[in-house]
Amino acid sequence: MKKKVLAIIISSAMIIGLSGCTAPWDKDKNGKKDGSSININTNDSSGNVLDDDAVNEKIDEINRYIDSYFYFEKDPDKQEEAIYDGIMAGLDDPYSVYYTKEEYDDLMEEDSGEYVGVGAVVTQDENMIVTVVRPIPGSPAEEAGIQAEDVIVEVDGTEITDQELSLVVDMIRGEEGTTAHIKVYRQSEADYLEFDMVRRVVENYSVYHEMLDNNIGYIQIQQFYDNTPKEFKEAVEDLKSQGAKGLIFDVRDNPGGLLNAVTDMCDYVMGEGTIVTVEDRDGRVLNDYESDEEQQINLPMVVLVNGNSASASEIFTGALKDSGKAKIVGTTTFGKGIVQSVIPLSDGTAIKLTIAKYFTPSGNDIHKIGIDPDYEVELPDGRKNAVNLPHDEDPQLDKAIEIIKSEIK
Repeated sequence: MKKKVLAIIISSAMIIGLSGCTAPWDKDKNGKKDGSSININTNDSSGNVLDDDAVNEKIDEINRYIDSYFYFEKDPDKQEEAIYDGIMAGLDDPYSVYYTKEEYDDLMEEDSGEYVGVGAVVTQDENMIVTVVRPIPGSPAEEAGIQAEDVIVEVDGTEITDQELSLVVDMIRGEEGTTAHIKVYRQSEADYLEFDMVRRVVENYSVYHEMLDNNIGYIQIQQFYDNTPKEFKEAVEDLKSQGAKGLIFDVRDNPGGLLNAVTDMCDYVMGEGTIVTVEDRDGRVLNDYESDEEQQINLPMVVLVNGNSASASEIFTGALKDSGKAKIVGTTTFGKGIVQSVIPLSDGTAIKLTIAKYFTPSGNDIHKIGIDPDYEVELPDGRKNAVNLPHDEDPQLDKAIEIIKSEIK
């Protein structure tokens, strides 16, 4: 497989206490960041609003009024940061944001595979509503009673309406041993619910597996991190050693993650062929990820998906569907077909910028469309997620098992 030059972020969600995306650039053997894969023309000032004389005159006018009449003491550092936030917000893209040095340093911590926080995967829709995808098993969030589909409305007494996801995550982050106070809306409750959770180190496991009846292996992939390919391969090999005759990959409620992680996993599963193609705004191919013949799984396979399967999950699903390696069961996926890159700036800050769109092996553009399953199966009682759904109450899993059994025969 062609090795990635960038670790591109393709996630629709983050983890409370730390972002769910890391490693914006590849590291060389000396551990240094290598940003040579993107050619950024810093001399091109076309469309730069700060070069407009009228804009600068207006800024000066506003500052004169502030200096003359503003009642409170102003903070020049906060004003400066707000300028950078505003430039990014003006792009009208919820995925393109500015990081302070502290926020960027925090973003990079996830390379270690653990982080300090409360341990919940959250996502944000086009209306800026922040919803819990799942609490991480054994985390403060799970212990406190946070549930999937809880809508976060306040953090430490501050309303988060219209706050970008990374800012909400940053508000909930903090030092180990400190308390995060979170208010949520839960559809089944008449009143808002409030939780106090003590931040602590949370282990970031993303793959869980077990052997079902009839020697059918089941692998749940909760998100795509740096360590996910290793966990995934170990799970597959363990199930194969137990005599697995077929495999079910569950990416329901998986909001995405790192491009290099999902392409590594697809390369392990598929035979020779295209995994995904990434193109910039001019239609130029930035990366054409290919799977080689060195490794593939020759067993019947099914991928479980739903409306919360996004980004990297959709790359995984699209690659296995278009290559004919697996059948897809569930409901139409989320439809996030764009990719972001975190770009370090010269002063230690950074920006996350939408830089490209990706296409499945068949050339499909899935952005705001999603991937339709081969077998559409709804969950019971109008459920939109499969978090904590028992196997014996899961019609999507039942259909996957039926398909595997028929192919084994």
